[in-house]
Amino acid sequence: MHRLILDGPPGLEKEGTSMSTDRTAGTVVTAADYETCPVTRVLRRVGDKWTPAVIRLLAAGVHGFNELDRSIEGISRRMLTRTLRTLEDEGFVSRRTPAAKAMRVEYALTELGESLREQLFALGRWAEAHDTALRAARDKG
Repeated sequence: MHRLILDGPPGLEKEGTSMSTDRTAGTVVTAADYETCPVTRVLRRVGDKWTPAVIRLLAAGVHGFNELDRSIEGISRRMLTRTLRTLEDEGFVSRRTPAAKAMRVEYALTELGESLREQLFALGRWAEAHDTALRAARDKG
């Protein structure tokens, strides 16, 4: 089974991995490859409309639900709740209720969420650095 992006291009050999060097240009990426690829799963999560905004805000520190709601223009409370629950379920965000403030819920990036934030910021820097070339290619097509 090929793991899409993780395996790299066909024929690429990487020391210490199980990657085969006898792949041909006719390699097929199956639906199972797509569904089981960890990169695909992460890209689905961070490629949605609201996750990057939530991660960006939480990168600055702990936020309450209402703070996040006020800080993300256009998001519904329902969608914010769904996004936060999904990020929590996937281990990127932690949720806690401070004992002193029983009516307040606070959200923060976990260690895993912080490592994802670093990668998203790196992708953002790459996108900014290549914005002109990307726009030119799009305009050409």
